[in-house]
Amino acid sequence: MSDETLIGPLSGRLIALPETRELDRLARMLEEHGAETLRCPMVAIEDHPDPLPVQAWLGHFPFDDLILYTGEGLRRLHGFARRFDIEAGFLDGLASARKITRGPKPERALRELGLKSDLRAETPTTEGLIATLSGLELRHRRVGVQLYPGNPSTGLTAFLRDRGAEPDTVLPYIYASAADADRVVGLIDRMAGGGVDVIAFTSSPQVERLFAVAKAKQREQTLQTALRGMAIAAVGPVVAEKLRRHDLDVAITPDHSYFMKPLVTAIVAALSS
Repeated sequence: MSDETLIGPLSGRLIALPETRELDRLARMLEEHGAETLRCPMVAIEDHPDPLPVQAWLGHFPFDDLILYTGEGLRRLHGFARRFDIEAGFLDGLASARKITRGPKPERALRELGLKSDLRAETPTTEGLIATLSGLELRHRRVGVQLYPGNPSTGLTAFLRDRGAEPDTVLPYIYASAADADRVVGLIDRMAGGGVDVIAFTSSPQVERLFAVAKAKQREQTLQTALRGMAIAAVGPVVAEKLRRHDLDVAITPDHSYFMKPLVTAIVAALSS
């Protein structure tokens, strides 16, 4: 880090980052405000190991409606379509469908393809999607649903069936371990030793992996004590709820627009005050 990055509202602050895919970007944004970052990617993202269900789902294009939970999911589907040599049909089907997004990340992925969403969930949760869909006529509509790991969205698919729609789900990627367990233990011990001001979570699987390693390595109490002695930041309500299930208070979260830039803005505002 250059001397210039040490001058800013986060100067002298150490922020732990369990992010993986956009770790460098998130760290850079915080370091530009003077922070020092402690990087420990918790999960890796990989294509689903069984491509056949994804290929079959892509063969069902076009859908009347397409519900996109994550930007990563859309990018992975695009990658599968290229490898299956059906990219043109995928993009045509994507353009013709009514595209419904859970939050800003799938919207950004659509923009990368020159497209935009037609509807966005009122809040970036399954409940928010259901609330948005409640005002639509869905009877006899074929609805593609892109899922993400650990979220079968049975509530959403049940809602769609109750409304007379035909939901068709796909899971294009999985989470895998990123940093080895010893490195995660090192992060826990570093936080327990003091000096870490904030840990910033950007997805629920990061929380799950951190606690899973703590349990396996008999560091659960150490982790709980460490987290209660520092500020916890969450990118949005889904991650915040996951942390609350571990009896933790989330001190920092964006008011709206639940992605990285608003998260950084919220961290700067909280630590500056």
